[in-house]
Amino acid sequence: MNMPALPIGGREREILTAIVETFIATGEPVGSRTLSRSNREGLSPASIRNVMADLSDAGYLEQPHTSAGRVPTPEAYRYYVEQLTGEARLSHENRNIIQDSFQGVSDVEEFMERTSHVLSLISHNVGVAVATTGARNALEHVYFSRLGDQKVLAVLVTKSGLVRDRVLRLDISQTDLDLAARYINDNFRGWTMEAMRAELVRRIEQERSEYDHLMKSIEQLYNQGALTAEQPAQAVYVEGAANLVANEQDRQRLQELLKTLEEKQKIIELLSAYLDAKQEAVRVVIGLDEALPSMRNFVLIGAPARVGGEVIGSLAVIGPTRIDYQHTMTAVSYIARLFDKILNESE
Repeated sequence: MNMPALPIGGREREILTAIVETFIATGEPVGSRTLSRSNREGLSPASIRNVMADLSDAGYLEQPHTSAGRVPTPEAYRYYVEQLTGEARLSHENRNIIQDSFQGVSDVEEFMERTSHVLSLISHNVGVAVATTGARNALEHVYFSRLGDQKVLAVLVTKSGLVRDRVLRLDISQTDLDLAARYINDNFRGWTMEAMRAELVRRIEQERSEYDHLMKSIEQLYNQGALTAEQPAQAVYVEGAANLVANEQDRQRLQELLKTLEEKQKIIELLSAYLDAKQEAVRVVIGLDEALPSMRNFVLIGAPARVGGEVIGSLAVIGPTRIDYQHTMTAVSYIARLFDKILNESE
């Protein structure tokens, strides 16, 4: 988020922050008299109006009606989020809600289902969680058998019991197939499929000189898909759509939003568009129209869900731009960390 600098400095920043936080709390346009009563510098309403005019000219405020106060623009929210320290703590009440909700959870799907509920409950908006089912399938063993001229049977078995067999068009001797299977089983049993494939690509490049013949066989098997399990399905959990009904006044837009939330593939696309597996911190995206036009005035606050460094899903809150950013960011961050802790302890 690279926003233009505010016109002057500290005074503008303080007033903009006060406007954003007041509007989030009340939902009403904010006037200069309201701000003057709480301003630490004791500025008069006239002085505050001048600052508000500067902020409006800079694109941070807009005036919905001639006689009304000002409301933040998306640019104001983005600036406000950049200033948040991330040091906020969850309330004791919310911490207890989260701890109680995840009591006894031991698998990814159950955690994600409860996550959507808890995020909705705490944020008073829509809680979303996407779990990649089967993503943690670990290798049990592989087996390769020569069937005849230029045909090889490749069998892959995972620890969860998934068996995948393929007939490949390859001309590799049974001796070389046995060597390749032994190398993979000895080196990668217990590895997740994704991690194994990534490491094999690295070794094929780096160890080619040392195991030239063996690596050539493995490379051929790899390129033909011998080490690919079925693509994992994605389970989508959405809860709290009723919160939008209470907050959204535009009936047509509300219908579009509810339809979007009912289509699981769109939810997957939305989270995939904005949540990067490489990110470490919670991400806040203000205005989701780049992915879905119907979500122009909405916000996504989300994070990837990891276990032992491996991303196996994502979680987020979706709500209007008038959302309690600090509170929601803290909750999303806390649950994302809890996900790793609980799932690691259950193994």
